[in-house]
Amino acid sequence: MAQIEAPDPYARAAFSWRNRALRALWGVVRALLFRPSPRRAFGWRNALLRAFGARIASGCHIYPKCDVWAPWNLQCDELATIADGAVVYNPSIVRLGSHSIVSQQAYLCGATHDLDDPAFPLVSAPITLGAYAWVAARATVLPGVRLGDYAVLGLGSVATRDLEPGWVYVGVPARKVRPRRCAVSERGAQRVDEGDE
Repeated sequence: MAQIEAPDPYARAAFSWRNRALRALWGVVRALLFRPSPRRAFGWRNALLRAFGARIASGCHIYPKCDVWAPWNLQCDELATIADGAVVYNPSIVRLGSHSIVSQQAYLCGATHDLDDPAFPLVSAPITLGAYAWVAARATVLPGVRLGDYAVLGLGSVATRDLEPGWVYVGVPARKVRPRRCAVSERGAQRVDEGDE
């Protein structure tokens, strides 16, 4: 009797047909209506994202050359910014707090693979940026990471774990280097250096 080979798990689709169809449609809309839009046409791009299920508050500045993978998993509080060249890979929810910024060529990476599982399945987790948090140019935020309010991830740095509110982090992996002075003044008497490493 002939032995039936099990299908290769690497060939299995990581996402449903519905998800893939929505992303294909979003790809067409992004190419034809989102990317060619004038740089200052924030309201137009916000409306396109909302049409695909994004929760975009008023005053958000989402630039035409950013790459939002799944608009239905994007939540932006008021005046959040996603710059040109930034990539938001969001199989799970990515939430940008009020006045938070994702700078040029930054990468919010919301998924990875389970490298210890022979089937190499996709593993996704939400990313959250607190109010006034800043992901600087070419920095990367890994799945499941939360940046606290006023946290800063410096140029080219990689956040592998949560960043405490009001602190500046740099390096690979990112390490805490100093408090953010505007966070200290905003918080008044509350100190941001409690529990300093």
